[in-house]
Amino acid sequence: MSMLTPPGMGGKYRITGTKYPRMRRPRRRGRLVAAVLASVCTLGLLGWGTLELIDVFSGGGSTADAAKRCPAKGKTDAARAATAHGGKVLPPPGRITVNVFNATARTGLAKDTADQLKKRGFKIGDVGNAGADYDKKVKGAGVVLGPTSAIDTSLPVLGAQVAGAEQRPDGRKGATLDLILGDGFKGLVKPADANKAVAALSAPVTAVGSPGKKGC
Repeated sequence: MSMLTPPGMGGKYRITGTKYPRMRRPRRRGRLVAAVLASVCTLGLLGWGTLELIDVFSGGGSTADAAKRCPAKGKTDAARAATAHGGKVLPPPGRITVNVFNATARTGLAKDTADQLKKRGFKIGDVGNAGADYDKKVKGAGVVLGPTSAIDTSLPVLGAQVAGAEQRPDGRKGATLDLILGDGFKGLVKPADANKAVAALSAPVTAVGSPGKKGC
């Protein structure tokens, strides 16, 4: 029996017999598992990146991201819906009673003005000349007086009808307002303009975002 040493083995292996043994290739199972894991990770990253791109271009975002960008979004929305001229809803003219007084030397001014206000839906109370405290003492367009509770409600609604009229509370108990016409009174504001002014007063306050930044 002869001794054979396969070429290239450098004498490391000594084999007996007349045939060379079959040499198995090293197993590559470890490499295969690593390749599979790498592929799964790559696909996962690609999927996540695609979702993020879609989210960015569609303007959406996760709830957590939205909370980070707009921590008080829910509260802001509720505030915008409820906020109207100091958080109070302005009453319509039909719920406002007005006393019209003339503090000028012009005859019939109070009656004519009261008739016009009535056509605009206001309820009319007393009509006549102003008392001694205001008679011939009002240089501007007029003065609108009412209770403290009417500062942000009925006073601005009536004040919108008279351009330049001063609005102030006088501590009265009732809800009725007084319109005292002064020397500067030229007539009521046009109905369309008055309606626009009231609408602007009752419009919800909207926060203005910084230019170039996405709002909440």
